[in-house]
This record gives sequence, structure tokens and C-alpha cells, in this order.
Amino acid sequence: MTRLRPLATAATAALALVLAATGCGTTDVDEPETGAVAAPPSDDCAQDTTATSTGPVSLTDGVGRTVELDRPAERIAVLEWQQVEDALTLCVTPVAVSDTEGYSTWVSAEELPEGVTDIGSREEPDLDTLYAADPDLIVVEAFSADDEIIARLEERGVPVLVTLGADPADPIENMRNVFRMIGEATGRTERADQVIGEFDAHLAQAEEEVAAVDLPTTDFLYFDGWLQGGNLTIRPYGEGALFTALGEELGLTPVWTDEINEAYGDGGVNPSYGLAQTDVEGLTAVGEANLFYANDEGVGGYVEELEKNPIWTSLPAVEEGRAYSFPPRIWGAGGPRSTAQAVDAFADALTRG
Repeated sequence: MTRLRPLATAATAALALVLAATGCGTTDVDEPETGAVAAPPSDDCAQDTTATSTGPVSLTDGVGRTVELDRPAERIAVLEWQQVEDALTLCVTPVAVSDTEGYSTWVSAEELPEGVTDIGSREEPDLDTLYAADPDLIVVEAFSADDEIIARLEERGVPVLVTLGADPADPIENMRNVFRMIGEATGRTERADQVIGEFDAHLAQAEEEVAAVDLPTTDFLYFDGWLQGGNLTIRPYGEGALFTALGEELGLTPVWTDEINEAYGDGGVNPSYGLAQTDVEGLTAVGEANLFYANDEGVGGYVEELEKNPIWTSLPAVEEGRAYSFPPRIWGAGGPRSTAQAVDAFADALTRG
């Protein structure tokens, strides 16, 4: 079976999160109820009335390549979870997807229907299985047009649409652009415009709700983490990360700076995704900041270990009830629906008190 090298994608950057996880913590911090996620409905394809175009498609993809199709793609294979979610939101079910079990474990915004062909891991998809699904378009992430994955996927004559893995200059707009691009390739531009409009309205409403709250501080940090060999690692989201940009849109002030990272970080900040690495002591560097963190239930137990740590329990945000666990299964590199879930998680935490 033909296999590819590991992909340099948002999912690779998020691999540690898959090792991470959660359990019930022991520290009394505020945790939004799982049902608090109130993003616009994602199961509305049965009622969808938007049009699907049928004419030829010519578009410029995320790395500047021209992709031409005789007609909109109907049988797409997708190698990354954001784009899987995007296709489902567009009411297009992929014929083949990387790591269907992982998607269903970590992404809640769109449910993957049964019967979709699993083509193996995102890092090493099984190409024989992929092409056996007879796709008319393959959707992949990359950062440049000369990435070797593009040529290898095109060897059998199936068009390849490359979406930009991340854009730290404007991660929210990159999320929108990836979604619109898949909408154009599948003839679902009208649906894409509708969903983006819903997301923008949803974000604007959340901004108003948060602005009406008299917060003790607007400083904030979002992080996730993982356990490995008994060691607890914290991954702060800095400038350029999608969740950091969402917080800023809601009027919050990110606090994980280059200076803090130089003093407390374990290595540099990933320039593409804005992700750093530290230990629990590193959280002391953010002072009075509000804390938000991933709490994905049932895998790994990093939150349980974190909440037993005396450094954590002594942080101002924890002592004052300003440390908020996100609901589980909000994918940190998702499309409009996952991103709307994250908006709700921020807004619910800040406005309910």
C-alpha cells in the first residue's frame, strides 16, 4: 500500500491535544455545562434550500495553484478534519476521510455519517484505499505549492485542492477562506455564504454580550495540555492561534507574549499556529489573567493532574473562579461550526457570572 510522509498540518500541531485530556478535576473552578455550546444548528441539511451550481469550476487554491473542474466535485476525499467538518456543513458527505474514529472523538460540530471510507491516519493516509473510493477531488492542507504531497496525490490524475494550513496573520479569516474555497469547489457557494453570514452574526452578538459585562480584567490565556511519562505539559495559545484571535474579537487581551515565552517557554512559539509549550509554573507568568482551557473528557487525564497541582490552585484566576474549562470536543482547528462553539464557550463563561 502506498503511504505518504507525515503532513505538516494543523492536526500535526494539535497532536499533543489528542494525547491530552480530561477527567473530573478536583479544584473548584467554573466549568460551562456541556449543553452550553449553542452554536447555530449544524444538522440542518435536510431543510437546506440553497442552490448547488453545475457549471465548470476554476479557482485559485490556498497556495496559489489554479484548480479547474469540468463540474463541481461530488465525491471528495478529505485528509484533514477542518475540511471534513466544512464539507459536512456544506451538506456534502465525503466519500473518504482520514481517521474517521479520531474525527468522531474530537469533533462534535458535525457528525460524520456511517459508511464513509476510512483512509487511515492523517499523517499517513492509505492511498490505495483513497483512490478505491473513486474521488473526483482530493482536499488537503499544505503551506506551499511545492509541497511533495501535492505531486504525489496528483499522480493518478485526480484533481487536488490545497487549503492553507493556517494563517497567523488572520486565523479567523483563513477559517472563512478555507470554507468558502470548499464551497466553491463543490458548487455550494450559496450555502457557504449563508453559513459565514450566520457565523459573523453569531460572533457579533457574542461581542455585544461580553462587552456588557464588567470584567475584573480582560487579560486572558487559552491553553491545552497533555501527560507523557507522568510529566504534565501545558500548551499556551499565543498570537496567531485561532482561539487567541477569537478572544481578541470578543474584547479580551492575550497575555502570552514573546517575553513570557522566552522566560517560561520550553522552546519557541510555532510560527504557523501560535502555539507554545511550558509547564504549570509557566502559568504564573500571566498574573491576573482569565484562564480558559481544553477539557476533553475520557482521554489522557491532563486536567485531573493539573487541578491537583498546588501551583494551579494558587493562581488568581482559579482562586477567584475565573478559570473556565471549555465543553468537550470543541475542535481547535475547525470550521465555522466548531469556531462558533468556541465563541459560545468564551461568551458563556464570561457572561453567566
